[in-house]
Amino acid sequence: MSKRSNEPFLWLLFSAGGVVSALLMPIHLLLFALAFPLGWLDGPGYEKLLVLLRHPMTRVYLLVLCSLPLFHWAHRFRFTLYDGLQIKHLSEFINVFCYGGATVGTVVAACLLWSI
Repeated sequence: MSKRSNEPFLWLLFSAGGVVSALLMPIHLLLFALAFPLGWLDGPGYEKLLVLLRHPMTRVYLLVLCSLPLFHWAHRFRFTLYDGLQIKHLSEFINVFCYGGATVGTVVAACLLWSI
């Protein structure tokens, strides 16, 4: 009986994180790092953002926006260590470090979002 691999699930998280990073992050950066601070667009007030942030779907969206790029990073960094530094013999430690770090980051993001 062969052991089932979790590699397809990890590749799924990698590709989903890449899509989120490529499509959604630039919009947020454009709005909150350039357009609102430089006065190109009128920014929403603190109260409006707080009301929006307290909506459960917004929290889920922001959790996805935070967590999937972390798993994208974890997968990319794992293979960078494997292929670039040739330290595949430490695969168990590298997996725990990379995916554990992404999981911890996701839990921290979830705790912060749900504590607001």
